[in-house]
Amino acid sequence: MPALKVRAGLTPTFPSPPQRDRGPTDVITQEAGIRTSSGQTLRITPLVKEDDLVAQGAPVACLRDAPQIQFVAPMPGRIARISLKPGRKLSEIVMFHEAGGEVVQHDGAGATTDHALRDLMQSAGVWPWLRRRPFGGMPAADERPSAIVVMAIDTRPFAPDPRQALAGREEAFAHGLQALASLSDGPVFVCHAPGPALFERGLGDGQVRAEACTPRHPQGSAGLRIHALAPATTETPVWDIHAEDVAALGDLLSTGILPMSRLVRVAGSGLRESRLVRAQPGADLRELTLRAVAPGAHVLMSGSPLDGHETHWLAPRHRQITVLPRPQNDKPPHWFVAALTRSGLPKPVIPTAALTQAFGAALPAVALVRALSAGDDEMAMKLGALSMLEEDVGLADYVLGGQSDLAELLRGMLDRIQTELAP
Repeated sequence: MPALKVRAGLTPTFPSPPQRDRGPTDVITQEAGIRTSSGQTLRITPLVKEDDLVAQGAPVACLRDAPQIQFVAPMPGRIARISLKPGRKLSEIVMFHEAGGEVVQHDGAGATTDHALRDLMQSAGVWPWLRRRPFGGMPAADERPSAIVVMAIDTRPFAPDPRQALAGREEAFAHGLQALASLSDGPVFVCHAPGPALFERGLGDGQVRAEACTPRHPQGSAGLRIHALAPATTETPVWDIHAEDVAALGDLLSTGILPMSRLVRVAGSGLRESRLVRAQPGADLRELTLRAVAPGAHVLMSGSPLDGHETHWLAPRHRQITVLPRPQNDKPPHWFVAALTRSGLPKPVIPTAALTQAFGAALPAVALVRALSAGDDEMAMKLGALSMLEEDVGLADYVLGGQSDLAELLRGMLDRIQTELAP
């Protein structure tokens, strides 16, 4: 098992080959998939047909219940396939890249009011990059959060440094922060690793605040930062967004064009060499790992080893690709041996220092895990679960050996509360 270093959080260490190229390589994959985040369900209305040519940034679908919120093409290309689940729920929209295609330009300079800024973000495809707490997913079109948390730090294994993604884009980042501040009456927290300031003090009349974080996981987790800075409730939602996306919003306001490349690290023990690339959202994982994968069967995951999932496309908010050797399917034990060695009851949660540190020593870890396991929604809410999403408990699941399925338990609890208690 990878080593764990216990202090202020944990440092889970996973093997990965070294990275040969120092700087990132620009890659636009020949195929890309527009899809929802893992576990999210969206009812959409397609705005294009198969075989249509579309420009980068052109709308390809909109929310069925809020048509002003649109999903846009991450590259110029041709629509290859539109897959919907029953109820017009989005499965994926697959595109083929067309070199030399057009790029949609918006009137960024005209977004001088709250209403105009929201319209621009929703029509240009920025709105799906926002994520709300509690419950997850994007905010409602007219929602006003009690606070916004900008993540300029990511402590998950193999995560690229957001500071590297912001290098040379300081002006765009400040412009994006200023715009976000107008969407909330509360503070805009910029969570960052120790180092030089990312913006000038006093930005947004002091509404934008810097919050330094330690480099151990889960200190760079949005859920933990929200719990510490502005706990989310059903009446006071909080948004979070990646710092690179804030810089993209600043570029949109300045130039009218929304950048569609993001810094992505490709790592894992299933590779011959690690890579750092700039790729579009929904990029084809197979192409991004081409000629870098070690021989043998492997698993392509969008996300980190702690909270990623096997898929074909880079998920909307992910900036990591993890490649692991595919485990061999060992012969299952005889039923009598299985009956003697396996219990039908869930394994007990054993209080350990590692479990406490898996929640950054900021939440009562054992009590929260027990509340989730017992389905005690009221207690879990009191302990801070409304600020958390599945990715925030990935480290705790790892510490518990993956036996507790905390991500699934947390999602079940959030869905129940959203159905029963949300206004």
